[in-house]
Amino acid sequence: MSAIPYIGFALVAAIAVIIAAIPLFRIESKKTRYSVLAAAALFIVGVGGGSYYLTGRPHLAQREASGLDTREVNGLIPFLIQRVRQYPGDAQAWRYLGEAYMSARDPRNAAKAFGKVIELKGQSDPALNAAYGEALVAASNGAVPPEAEKAFAAALAIDPSSAPARFYLGLAKAERKDAAGAIALWQSLLADIPVSSPLHQVLVDRIAILTSQTAGPGGKPNPRAMVDMLAARLKADPNDALGWVRLMRAYTVLGETEKAQRALSDARKAFPDNKDAQTAFNTAAKALKLN
Repeated sequence: MSAIPYIGFALVAAIAVIIAAIPLFRIESKKTRYSVLAAAALFIVGVGGGSYYLTGRPHLAQREASGLDTREVNGLIPFLIQRVRQYPGDAQAWRYLGEAYMSARDPRNAAKAFGKVIELKGQSDPALNAAYGEALVAASNGAVPPEAEKAFAAALAIDPSSAPARFYLGLAKAERKDAAGAIALWQSLLADIPVSSPLHQVLVDRIAILTSQTAGPGGKPNPRAMVDMLAARLKADPNDALGWVRLMRAYTVLGETEKAQRALSDARKAFPDNKDAQTAFNTAAKALKLN
């Protein structure tokens, strides 16, 4: 614990004792003078200290003296609010406040804070633009409002590799029924992220859903579009043995034997040391007469 607040209180108390003692030096008797002085000191320290403890906020004084170094988000937010009120042009404080609000699951206020940073600094920071967009999406219960789409577009214009921007812009396209645009954007992102990333499976699932919803004339499923989407996904992410088997079968059903054989070759290359996968490919090739 910091001793700064207590030192400050001791100094104030000492000053109060000195002020109170000045009239006492007029008393002729030293014994009486010192007795009254001691009583005054005890009274000031006791009453002042007790009042500060009961009605004051010594823990806040300590935290104020210690600065903003705290791991408690809910404890940090009031300090940041105080900071931006005193210095409304402090972009870094606004940004910290936005991040604290997001950690506290308050995206609406987070978006306001990030928006203030952009107002102060412009849209030159792709990470800031993406954070602002994500806060707007969270505040909209997962939908991508126009302002968020604008923020993601600004982030992508500066940093074409921005994963949040590519993901949410794909989501915006999907919301507008632009399945092809969403899938193309998500497949490019899928090719750039590791298989172990949580986003990887999310993208695989969303691409699969959009692919299954792709329809031809009359609203009927379009097999050609679905096969092309599967092929594009496997090209971006070949680590899907069952997907390769499905692609071989699909090409065979469509009568495109050469493409099926090429898929078999690509599948074998994707799993050179996986005996189980190689067995599955050989079994499918035999059944489909691709050997």
